[in-house]
Amino acid sequence: MHPKKILQRHGLEPKKSLGQNFLFDENVLARIVAAADLTEQDAVLEIGPGLGALTRVLLETAVSVTAVELDNRFIPILLRQLQDYDNLNLVHGDILQQNPADWFDEPYKVVANVPYYITGAILRHLLSASVKPSIMVMTVQKEVAERVTAVPPHMSLLAVSVQYYGQVQIVDSIKAGAFWPRPDVDSAVIRIDLGTRNQINGDNTDLFFKVVRAGFSQKRKQLQKNLRQLGYSRELMTEALGRAEVNGRRRAETLTINEWRQLAQAITSLAKT
Repeated sequence: MHPKKILQRHGLEPKKSLGQNFLFDENVLARIVAAADLTEQDAVLEIGPGLGALTRVLLETAVSVTAVELDNRFIPILLRQLQDYDNLNLVHGDILQQNPADWFDEPYKVVANVPYYITGAILRHLLSASVKPSIMVMTVQKEVAERVTAVPPHMSLLAVSVQYYGQVQIVDSIKAGAFWPRPDVDSAVIRIDLGTRNQINGDNTDLFFKVVRAGFSQKRKQLQKNLRQLGYSRELMTEALGRAEVNGRRRAETLTINEWRQLAQAITSLAKT
């Protein structure tokens, strides 16, 4: 049933404040699920199930689906719409206040059509969680998809934050007409493959992101000037940049993930001496 009719039946309207645009095109829903390579062994986390269109497709394949919905108006609707499935764990709450470790003790997959206004926050929250997903497939604003998949010299803090943890790619595009209410912009489906990410095990992750945030703090300034706010001596920072083979006159958006890692490692090593 069209989401407009479902809401009308319950005397409800979508909340703009929660970024509620309901994806109802069945072909698009199938493509999103296919992008996650779901099997009957997979446990899935869905964020913002809304009226349950994507949830239903996920439940047909996955061994379990944990769906986290912030809007309490939709909980009774979801329970009624999905009452025939016994592999649903429906959670009323804010995903940003939830710990995936409460539901998963092994790698899981995220498949979600997320509210545009908190896409970055959701990505950071899940990627930095103690129990991380193995794959994330998310429908996001097209502009956000282009930002997170950017390469030097067009990197951003968000791009570094995502690409540090996994390989990200745009796997599909979605026209605005696939949603109701129709959003003002087109969307894209991104897939993030985290794998084991053994390469970050030796990193000081806190320092890595402290360095990256400082580097991006003032976009038009050179890296060596932005990094002064870290509080290290000029001599140490000069040597660290040299060890990492990074020219301090460059700007943050030109650095690769590996260059950020080498710089953070050099600072860690020099700070201990």
